[in-house]
Amino acid sequence: MNRRNQWLAAPLGAATAAALLSGCGSTDGSNAGSGKGVVMGISDKVKATDPASGYDPGSWVLFNNVFQSLLSFPKGGTTPEPDAAETCGFEGADSKTYKCTLRGGLKFSNGHSLTAKDVKYSFERTLKINDENGPAVMLASIGTIDAPDDKTVVFHLKNSDATFPSKIASGAGSIVDRAEYPADKLRTDGKAIGSGVYKLDSINDKSASFSVNESYTGKAKVRNSGVTMKFFNEDQAALKKVLESGDVDFAFRGLAAKDIAGLSTNTGDKKVEVVQGTGAEVQHLVFNMNDPVAGKIHVRKAIAYLVDREALVKEVYQGTATSLYSIVPAGIASHTTPFFDRYGGSPQLEKAKAVLRAANVKDKVKLTLYSTPSRYGPSTDQELQLIAKQLNDSGLFEADVKSAEFDQYEKDIQAGKYGVYVKGWVPDYPDADNFTQPFFGPDNVLGNNYDNKEITGTIIPSTSAKSDRTAANTDYNRLQDIVADEIPILPLWQGKQYAVTRPNVTGLQWSLDASTVFRFWEISKG
Repeated sequence: MNRRNQWLAAPLGAATAAALLSGCGSTDGSNAGSGKGVVMGISDKVKATDPASGYDPGSWVLFNNVFQSLLSFPKGGTTPEPDAAETCGFEGADSKTYKCTLRGGLKFSNGHSLTAKDVKYSFERTLKINDENGPAVMLASIGTIDAPDDKTVVFHLKNSDATFPSKIASGAGSIVDRAEYPADKLRTDGKAIGSGVYKLDSINDKSASFSVNESYTGKAKVRNSGVTMKFFNEDQAALKKVLESGDVDFAFRGLAAKDIAGLSTNTGDKKVEVVQGTGAEVQHLVFNMNDPVAGKIHVRKAIAYLVDREALVKEVYQGTATSLYSIVPAGIASHTTPFFDRYGGSPQLEKAKAVLRAANVKDKVKLTLYSTPSRYGPSTDQELQLIAKQLNDSGLFEADVKSAEFDQYEKDIQAGKYGVYVKGWVPDYPDADNFTQPFFGPDNVLGNNYDNKEITGTIIPSTSAKSDRTAANTDYNRLQDIVADEIPILPLWQGKQYAVTRPNVTGLQWSLDASTVFRFWEISKG
């Protein structure tokens, strides 16, 4: 989690949501790349090359560059704009019918024409395959899709979904060639055929190679001749070493917080530079509401009064994150700070004592905090150990920390074995909906047995119907207040995005925004 913001999220206004119109840019396929190729180091694996399967950060880097979507997020922005589409918009006031008209001249990298039939096929295919590691869950509001001609596609939604434009602007909206991808199963040959800015030339366990797609039709201006991704599989030391030696031009996702902090302050070393951008990755402490200890509101409130987020950010994350006081992070429209308002920005020992005393708790509260560094990194253990120390130093708790590999961790959460555990979230699209809707209801991604009928029955359906996203602010404010009052989760921190680069590489700032889209085409090398 996943997944801090200089850029302020621009809400979808009613007029914008009603009809998105394409802007200027290259549309004749002549936008071949120029400049040198660049080499990127990344700790994440690319787990899938088929967009019906991948739902991880590494795979979405590939999807965002190899495939087109009907809409995409502009650099530095969070309001989707037409990409493969020329226009898109809701028809009617209920946000249940969404129509797009495609650009002319669209082609896949293999030379096949891209038509509305490919768009319809791509979405229906993802939903039919419904891969457990794929993005089909994001498209659940789709009922039927019509493609009455080669340039028109109409989505008929099962229910109002004002965030549908943002969902299809993400990797979940990747358009594939219907002649290349089977309708009912994943492609398994490791190839990827799209209409995006780049072609995937090769991929293996160590690297992936991309060249510029000369058939691309769209707005992107390509500033390099190709990109190579080198995978370091969570080996932070190796990634730092090759960056300093010049074997990679820049590193994204994977350097340890202490390394980033050290490089940021070492102004005398000009071998590398740190580029900081906005981010939307968050991390929460999650409470199992059925647990005999964590399920008690007085225990959760005492923890909320005692956790010192500023110490976590400073001591564990070396300033590479900021304190988070709501389920909706800063920089996302509708963000408020209810946890700060109720529990303060620093430890409140007397208030923690009072809430436990009022519940007639006389002994120390015994508690185990669970971590999974294999998923969220080695700093996660350090973070929870510091939280346990903060609780223990109060004299009110007897807390310890245990870790598990991610697969076992997830199984144990679903089995209800953990009372308190950590969950991270990297967003799929920059809207408050993506930081709230997945966390509530019987099949929520947190697995914490929290149920609130006002949230699931009233607030979320109401926000989903409002294509003017500013009109949803009141509902989202109420939701954030409920979470702060009932504390099914305790927001901890919001990450900043970083890339560490050689001095001759530019353009990385355009891939470090709240949209979480990594734009190869903006990167150039002198």
